[in-house]
Amino acid sequence: MITYWLENPEEHDFPAAQDYLELVFTPEVAKQKTDLLRKAKTVQKKAKDILRASMLSMLPESNIHVKANIKKVQKGGQLSPILLVRGNDKLIIADGYHRVCAIYYLSEDLVVPCRLV
Repeated sequence: MITYWLENPEEHDFPAAQDYLELVFTPEVAKQKTDLLRKAKTVQKKAKDILRASMLSMLPESNIHVKANIKKVQKGGQLSPILLVRGNDKLIIADGYHRVCAIYYLSEDLVVPCRLV
């Protein structure tokens, strides 16, 4: 069975998530949510559902980061799980937007491992 995903997020994903979350929340709340993401269990969700819940537009397949992630998995590499935060009205992709878009281009029904708080 082909696996496109690492078992756990890479360490550098958490500061990236916190930087993004500081745009949406106060720095204190962003840190709290990032700490919760570190401790959360990894769950599985479909790429199409993550994108629908986030209400974000798909990045184009030509986007440099999307394209790099598609090539990476086609060559047998693995991607880091996505970091997600439940917002009031929508799902927040704290880290992994490019990765979930890349997987969607391979198949919208592919399962994506995520940390969800």
